Amino acid sequence: MDFDRDLSGRDVAPRRFFRPLPLVALLLLLLLLAAGGLGGWFWSYAVGPGPAGEETLVYIPPGSSFRAIERELAAAGVLRPDRRFAWLAQAGGWRGRLLAGEYAVAAGASPRELLALLASGRTHRRAVTIPEGANIYQVAALLARQQLVDEQDFLAYVGSPAAVERLGLDRPVAPSSPPHPAPPSLEGWLFPETYLFTRGQSRAEIAGAMVSQARRVLGELLAELGNDSGLNELEIMTLASIVEKETGRAEERALIAGVFFNRLERRMRLQTDPTVIYGLQSFDRRLTREDLRTPTPYNTYVIFGLPPGPIANPGRAAIAAVLRPETTNYLYFVSRNDGSHQFSTNLRDHNRAVNRYQRR
Repeated sequence: MDFDRDLSGRDVAPRRFFRPLPLVALLLLLLLLAAGGLGGWFWSYAVGPGPAGEETLVYIPPGSSFRAIERELAAAGVLRPDRRFAWLAQAGGWRGRLLAGEYAVAAGASPRELLALLASGRTHRRAVTIPEGANIYQVAALLARQQLVDEQDFLAYVGSPAAVERLGLDRPVAPSSPPHPAPPSLEGWLFPETYLFTRGQSRAEIAGAMVSQARRVLGELLAELGNDSGLNELEIMTLASIVEKETGRAEERALIAGVFFNRLERRMRLQTDPTVIYGLQSFDRRLTREDLRTPTPYNTYVIFGLPPGPIANPGRAAIAAVLRPETTNYLYFVSRNDGSHQFSTNLRDHNRAVNRYQRR
């Protein structure tokens, strides 16, 4: 064996540069290495890219449990099933804070980003455009196609006395002549505009937003134009809905509103086809002579005066036309079949126009 020598020349035992670690220290080191490996395994999952190849809409129903949320995410293809997801939610304090709603999950969103998104409540908003002149049945169908409401459930709500009372609206009035009055409805108050709604919003919230907008617009127009018509708010919206359905031409709205006011002043029936169609709830066929004689609360060939409520949801221009109608002597108008109308002051000229434009 070779020995090292000290400064005096004596042999000494060789030096050991690495002494064996005590057992406890060795165990601690192993635990640290294991923990580091486990931590890396866990963290790589938490921040690693998810499976979504493109932005994906995911809907979390109200009242969903954590396990149900996890299943929804996996079914939508934005999360790979893994027990680490629950551990991550628990460790990050997200487990009890995930919110229902529809979310736009970015392509490749990590599990950590998923949990943060669902805890933020930054739900995806769907743009819904209500066209001018759409009625409650069409609005309900449009909202249902966007998966925002159940169609029949929404119709039940907007056609209920409770909704009318809750929103502080006038109840429909009885026609000045038979038949019976119509039930209360939000018809006329679901204002035509583009709205941003989220899945999971209640039918009351969705309808309430439209009604609030209608009341705001009506208030602005009343302040701007005044109201010399003698009509209350419901009657204004009722006549505006008829004007809306009779013409799509901006330059004709005030003229047609003037015709209807002239007929009302003379105690003449309004005799407008859109009211008959609404009363029959038959929107996809031509009217017959029998239809014009069928009594409904909305058939203005049968009743005098305005129908009990709106037949559609009028836009700003139609409401403005009722508040400021054009003053003329016209009592009649007939379609020229090109979107415009021929106006007449007497029945003889009107019949000539009907023969010219409608009986060719």
